[in-house]
Amino acid sequence: MGIPANKRIAENHPCFSEKAHKKYGRLHLPVAPKCNIQCNYCIRKSDCVNETRPGVTSAVLGPLEAMERVRAIMDRTSGVSVIGIAGPGDPLANEATFETLCLIHKEFPEIILCISTNGLMLPVRLHDLLACGVQSITVTINALTIGTAEKIYAHVFREGEMLTGKAAAGALVQNQWEGLSMAIEAGLIVKVNSIYIPGVNEDEVPRIAARAGGMGAEIMNVMPLIPQAAFKGISRPSCGMLSKMREECRAHMPQMTHCKQCRADAFGLQGEDRDMELELLNARIGEDYCENV
Repeated sequence: MGIPANKRIAENHPCFSEKAHKKYGRLHLPVAPKCNIQCNYCIRKSDCVNETRPGVTSAVLGPLEAMERVRAIMDRTSGVSVIGIAGPGDPLANEATFETLCLIHKEFPEIILCISTNGLMLPVRLHDLLACGVQSITVTINALTIGTAEKIYAHVFREGEMLTGKAAAGALVQNQWEGLSMAIEAGLIVKVNSIYIPGVNEDEVPRIAARAGGMGAEIMNVMPLIPQAAFKGISRPSCGMLSKMREECRAHMPQMTHCKQCRADAFGLQGEDRDMELELLNARIGEDYCENV
C-alpha cells in the first residue's frame, strides 16, 4: 500500500515538515498583485530587491511568464517539491492564480501546489483550487473575534464593495473559518498562519490554535509582527515572547518554528534563497551555448 497523499505532502512540503525544509526547496510565483483586504501591518511592493518579507517581489509575472520560470527552474534544479503562490497580494483575488496553477498541474502533475490566502474568498474559490490540482493551503487568521479583527484590518473588498469597521471584520472572520472548514473537509492539508501582534491579539492566538486544531488543521505558524504601515509603532515580539506563545499554542496543534517569512518570489531552501534571476540567466546562457555548439 502506498503512502497516503496527505502524509506524502506533509513529509515533502518544506513548510509542513522541519526535516523537509532542509532537503526540499520551494518556488513562489508572484502572479497575484491584487489584494482584497488591507491589513494594518502590510505594505505590498513590486520591483523590490532589498526586503525579505511577505508582500514583496522583484516583478509581477503573468501566467505564461510564470510557466517559463517553472520550466527553466525544473530543468536545471532538483529538489523543488512545492510551487506556491503567495502574493504579493491575495492569490484568490487574482484570476492569474488559477490559470497559472492549472498550467503547472497539467505539465508537472507530480509537484505539490500550494497557495497562501487571507481566506476572504476561500469559500467561493475552493472548488476552483481543487480543479487546478491544489493539495495544500495556508490560511492567515489573526483574530477570533470581530472586535480584535477590527483592530487589525482597515478594510475589506467583498463583491465589489469596500467594507470597514465591524462589517469588514465580521465578513472576513466568518469567511476564514468557513473556508478553513471546507478546505479540511475537502481533503486539503492546511496550515494556519497567525501574526503575533503584541497588545492586539495575544489573547486570541492560542484560541485560534485550539479552534483550528480541533477542526483538523495540520500545523500552525505563529509569526512575529514586522512593525510597519499602521502598526509601525508596535514593537516586534521578542524571541522569548514568540517561544512562549508557540508553546501555549502547541498544546492545541503542532507548531512550525522554521518559518523565514518568505517573499512572494522566494526560491530555493528556506533561509538559503537562491537568486532566481541568475538561475534564469544561466538557463538562457546554457540554451544559447547548446544552440551554438
